[in-house]
Amino acid sequence: MEEQKEVIDLGATMRLGAWDCRLKEGSKVAEVYGESDISERHRHRFEVNNGYREQIEENGLVVSGTTHGGELVEIVELPKHPWFIAVQFHPEFKSQPLVPQPLFKEFIGASIQRKSQVAKA
Repeated sequence: MEEQKEVIDLGATMRLGAWDCRLKEGSKVAEVYGESDISERHRHRFEVNNGYREQIEENGLVVSGTTHGGELVEIVELPKHPWFIAVQFHPEFKSQPLVPQPLFKEFIGASIQRKSQVAKA
């Protein structure tokens, strides 16, 4: 993160806790969550370098979730891939065995569907 570039002692410099995220309309992740605004928990100090954001998007990676001001990338996806969603947060923090976090639930569903398609081919 820009404000941490000069930090030498990395203790307590992480982005922690719940952060709001705006999902891109029409994205796979918006379909998965079924809404346009979510909140997920973080525990990290690394971010997508916005200096490469335009180049990344020009080459097919879709920025499908950002902080509400759009300044930090939260989620990216590859639309032509059967299932490629990458997130900056920890979905496991909000998942339970009988109430799975939406990304886990939909990933398993997509895996089962893909397996049956491959078996038929």
